[in-house]
Amino acid sequence: MIRTTYKTIPILIADDDPEDRMLTIEALEESGMKHPCSFVEDGEELLRYLKHQGPYQDHKAYPRPGIILLDLNMPKMDGREALAEIKSDPLLRSIPVIILTTSQQEEDIRHSYALGVNSYISKPSEFQKLVHIMDSIYQYWFQVVQLPESRL
Repeated sequence: MIRTTYKTIPILIADDDPEDRMLTIEALEESGMKHPCSFVEDGEELLRYLKHQGPYQDHKAYPRPGIILLDLNMPKMDGREALAEIKSDPLLRSIPVIILTTSQQEEDIRHSYALGVNSYISKPSEFQKLVHIMDSIYQYWFQVVQLPESRL
């Protein structure tokens, strides 16, 4: 059954590439998704955001995301390390994490699922394919499944 009520679900996107961030937001908009998006540029910043540390202490300005789109290849702390920390933290592990990365390496896919990722998607090189992926994410994660209410 598809939900008929609309609830705002914040999206947190962790990606260090400014062009990829711009393309992702454009693809989200073109797919019709109207949920608020926030961006972080590396795994350390992602964890500070999720734990409301440093500049992210304001819970209203930096709400707990309903879903995280996570790139694997980032500086400081990569997506693999960030995913491991998120899924090992009892307060964060229920947040769905979707890997959205250029890596198509079988080792990355296996390792991500072993750490508890909810989905693994390779970034396409064509914009319209990215729009299709964002539409699929929107349809599944925001229209079909029921996400837990924020407790942070």
